[in-house]
Amino acid sequence: MTIAPSAERQQSLASPATDAGSSSAPSSPSRARQSAAEPGPAPLASSAPSSSASSASSASSASSASSEAELLASGEHRLLGNYRQAPFVLEHGRGCELFDTEGRRYLDLCAGVAVSALGHAHPRLTAAIAAQAGRLIHTSNYFYNQENLLLAEELCQKTGFDRAFFCNSGAEANEALLKLARRHFFNRGEAHRYRIVAFHNAFHGRTLGAIALTGTPKYREGFGPPLQGVTHVAYGDVEAVRAAMGPDVAGILVEPVQGEGGVIPGPPGFLAAMRSLADEHGALLLLDEVQTGIGRTGHWLGSHGDDVRGDAAALAKGLGGGFPIGALVLREQLNSALPPGAHGSTYGGGPLASTAARTVLAVIEEDGLCAAATRNGDHLARGLAGIAARHPHLATGERGRGLLRALVLAPGIDPRKALNAARDRGVLLTVAGSDALRFTPPLIISEAQIDEALEKVEIALTEAFA
Repeated sequence: MTIAPSAERQQSLASPATDAGSSSAPSSPSRARQSAAEPGPAPLASSAPSSSASSASSASSASSASSEAELLASGEHRLLGNYRQAPFVLEHGRGCELFDTEGRRYLDLCAGVAVSALGHAHPRLTAAIAAQAGRLIHTSNYFYNQENLLLAEELCQKTGFDRAFFCNSGAEANEALLKLARRHFFNRGEAHRYRIVAFHNAFHGRTLGAIALTGTPKYREGFGPPLQGVTHVAYGDVEAVRAAMGPDVAGILVEPVQGEGGVIPGPPGFLAAMRSLADEHGALLLLDEVQTGIGRTGHWLGSHGDDVRGDAAALAKGLGGGFPIGALVLREQLNSALPPGAHGSTYGGGPLASTAARTVLAVIEEDGLCAAATRNGDHLARGLAGIAARHPHLATGERGRGLLRALVLAPGIDPRKALNAARDRGVLLTVAGSDALRFTPPLIISEAQIDEALEKVEIALTEAFA
């Protein structure tokens, strides 16, 4: 890959708050390979200006950092090789932009896989975390802490649930969801009701319980016999769910939009049908809102867009804006399902994580980011549909909700090659399912940034698959 000159790197790192459009750093890793005739996007101002502290941090890291090659070699030598990571090292970010150790700029339409809801180095979030770190970081759940109590109240008000349990990730939240459902019926003297109806192509995390719930065999391969009592059926098929129901079913577990499975929304009326089937059989409707919640689909929960209320829901990703936190929210009548000692988390709901989550919720509400996700999601959808219309040999369309979107690639188009081509043009995305490029930008993204990303992705695909 092309490496920026050392002097250029130092200039970029020493002044991270410089407007991206006027920065001397190349706007993408492959700038040197682009033709002079390529139309360039308009310069963009930063969505979240960096503080003087971040400037000092960048300058300090520039003076002591190893070279990119040395850092990559260290990663190859020291990190567990369970990820397929891009061949560069990220160093700092601001708003919807990321910069690597060589000063190259990337438009981030990945957002840490739908995590960085407020983008990078959002001044309000970084200030809140810094202030709380100076007061109280950890207490354990043997004691109440003020930030967690306030977060529980605010999260329940926004999601429409009555109680909350806090953990550290989406997988942990789904584990808690599973335990809640099974223990609820056990406590009622119905221990035979432990089966969960879940869906093919779903993804619920990588712990042993979560991979049993996940309806994609590759995530379970090699880890021994899966947890028993899970039935997988076709996503969106109401009759298949009806056929799977029985007196041993504790709950139906469903994503409003299958994220990892390819950004596939449930068909109209599907979630409402799941609510009706659960009620008909006295089972629980369990929602995995890890990827669809916290404004991502234009609502506090993806299920709100369907006007459906679950009995409990798993949350994570955008909730902390990049700070690790997950949550299980539930109806009051399920509160006794997990009494003291039945479940817990050492770190869950700590003061620092709770402060981060409270700040994210406040900014989303005050800045109208749920409405912005709908508005900008529609703009992104139109742009993706336009790419498909102009290049039917490359893409067949788009799908998704809000700012959880995918460009559906045509048969024969390798998603990973497409991903790498977009990355070489300076746009960070992820692959979802077998045929989709996933777009999950920060909720603060502007139309101008979406347009810049779309232009670069279109050029990247036409060049890569010429």
